Amino acid sequence: MSLKETFERNKERRYIMFGGKGGLGKTTFSAATAYWLAKQGHKVLVFSVDPQASLSDIFQQDIFGKGAVKIMDNLYAQEIDADSHIREYQNEIRKKILDMYGFEQIPEEIENYIQAASAEPAMEESAIFDAVVDIVVKGDYDYYIYDLVPLGHALYYLSMAKVYDEWINRITKLREEMREYEEMVARIKREKVAEEDQILHELQYIKKRINLSSAILTDRDKTAFFFVLVPEEMIIIDTKNAAELFAKFDVPIVGYVVNRVLPEELATQDIPPYLKNRIKMQAHYLDKSRQTFGDKVVGYVPELERDVTGLPMIEKLAKIMYGD
Repeated sequence: MSLKETFERNKERRYIMFGGKGGLGKTTFSAATAYWLAKQGHKVLVFSVDPQASLSDIFQQDIFGKGAVKIMDNLYAQEIDADSHIREYQNEIRKKILDMYGFEQIPEEIENYIQAASAEPAMEESAIFDAVVDIVVKGDYDYYIYDLVPLGHALYYLSMAKVYDEWINRITKLREEMREYEEMVARIKREKVAEEDQILHELQYIKKRINLSSAILTDRDKTAFFFVLVPEEMIIIDTKNAAELFAKFDVPIVGYVVNRVLPEELATQDIPPYLKNRIKMQAHYLDKSRQTFGDKVVGYVPELERDVTGLPMIEKLAKIMYGD
């Protein structure tokens, strides 16, 4: 089944993810897929969860941190600014502390804790994850195209929903136990129990958002994950290992797209020996990719004459990928 057929036969799949090792073409494939779907009349958002995002370069337009930017009819692109979301976190936490405890200003030791927590290495990924939840929860688009970070970070990102969910479950359980204890003490002291537990309410709100995001990431009817690879031995091995790990997190892997394929007809022309050797070696690894991934290899994309930047090259790539 071709890449185009995977979309035409599964039109309910609205969340599309391209993943793989860095530098193999995830972002260009994301942009080309978003372009093709937009041309079919669908309202599409392509967005990057990579802090080193390059959608701005591909679309030749500054979109970083500007929200959803219109590229053309039906097509919007967004690069998430993690730092701005972290600052929003900080301000939101400060406001909630002031509201809950009636402080006039944030105590110094709490402010120090907020600053220290925001400097944690995982905070950037957490901010991006939360921003993605905001994007998909609104439901403003027909299709959402995720340009994922390289494999290791992508696995972390995709597993965050489960990690967060387990953490929230534990914290919520502790808070509920504390609530029961507070009610018991209040009865003994014959004091009125607070009508609403704001902390528990906040935890339940976070859990609801995480469950929604997790449901999308693992929904085999609505979500499709594509691995991008090139015909090289180590890339094939790394992709196979990553696919096995992703499967443990119930990620619906739909197919594999092989990029940067050199045309075989070049071997019949007068070309340097090293290039002939590359084509011969590539043929071996193309066979190996078919043996490894079977009929889930849904597309082969040739090496192009130049980088995919600007709408004309994105259109060209889209026609190659989807056969229009």
